[in-house]
Amino acid sequence: MGPDRILIAGGGIGGLAAALALAQKGIASLVMEKASRLGEIGAGIQLGPNAFHCFDHLGVGEAARGMAVYIDQLRLMDALADGEICHIDLGERFRARFGNPYAVVHRGDLHGVLLKGCQDHPLIELRTSAEVTGYDQDGASVSARLRGGETVSGSALIGADGLWSNVRAQVTADGPPRVSGHTTYRSVIPTEQMPEELRWNAATLWAGPKCHIVHYPLSGWKVFNLVVTYHNHAPEPVAGKPVETEEVLAGFTHVCERAQNIIRRGQNWHMWVLCDRDPVDRWVDGRVALLGDAAHPMLQYMSQGGCMAMEDAVCLADSLSRDDTVEAGLANYRNRRVLRTARTQLMSRAMGDHVYHPAGPHAALRNSIMGARTQDQWLDTLQWLYGGNGLG
Repeated sequence: MGPDRILIAGGGIGGLAAALALAQKGIASLVMEKASRLGEIGAGIQLGPNAFHCFDHLGVGEAARGMAVYIDQLRLMDALADGEICHIDLGERFRARFGNPYAVVHRGDLHGVLLKGCQDHPLIELRTSAEVTGYDQDGASVSARLRGGETVSGSALIGADGLWSNVRAQVTADGPPRVSGHTTYRSVIPTEQMPEELRWNAATLWAGPKCHIVHYPLSGWKVFNLVVTYHNHAPEPVAGKPVETEEVLAGFTHVCERAQNIIRRGQNWHMWVLCDRDPVDRWVDGRVALLGDAAHPMLQYMSQGGCMAMEDAVCLADSLSRDDTVEAGLANYRNRRVLRTARTQLMSRAMGDHVYHPAGPHAALRNSIMGARTQDQWLDTLQWLYGGNGLG
């Protein structure tokens, strides 16, 4: 590869998607991942129709559709009263409206599809044990500084290095992420250990005061993904810490027995304290731009973190292929993406406060409003998110 290649810091979903999107436009890239191997931790990820639009742009549509589990509903349950509040049907009308399905996948499987696409493409080079710590630029190129002292040059640098992005620290210089005070616990259990009456082909959310539970089938129905969140005012970030089931249950003693029983089935729980940031529009510094969580980290309450990173990637490549200069292309990318991602960041916070975790009259109001909506009204509500391709 020549010096016109684009450097990408981070080999997660966003970084690999950026490399694939650029390759589709004939642009070479070098992906640099700080870990010693390319992979993804975590379990399930939900994919709205906008994710499938992206897969097609990235050239991996067939592979992505082949590994997904297609669910019938998004289902909202009352974790106190043990009854359904509402559901959104994801069948023919939903697919016809938005042009693509809704699905759930194992995060590792999704990363694997993107990784194979990158490994198979001659314009993409992948490097591990290569952490980008900062950069220098001279108006004609960018030099990425790697931990250990090496520098690597390219025509641009994309910071797809996640929530704790080193590239963002230099581009935006806005300090650490915001700690939400919400703690999430994740588990995966064999399907036969999920209570039989709850083996629904749905992404199910049990909403309770300051807590919620999510479950859905994964990996060809071999396992169920469990994600439970408790608003316990946790003061500092935690990522992937192992915890006992009893600690998880402590935040759910007030919910119905059926919801508690789901947690009891969990195994090998790990916890994360959730963080995000306020929206900003300083994503670009000359020939350097941010992407995905490095640009707009969001809480998981709209299931859009991975989807937004892939949309960024498609839009980035489109902008760079259209504009005469790298600087103009990166500025155009930022302008096309900042309002959509800001809306998703802020709505994700609002969903946690007003849909997932309210109590008392606030929860009763939620039940009344959401329970009264028709399926057509739900489709209208989701149009802004799922109706376009995210290119702006």
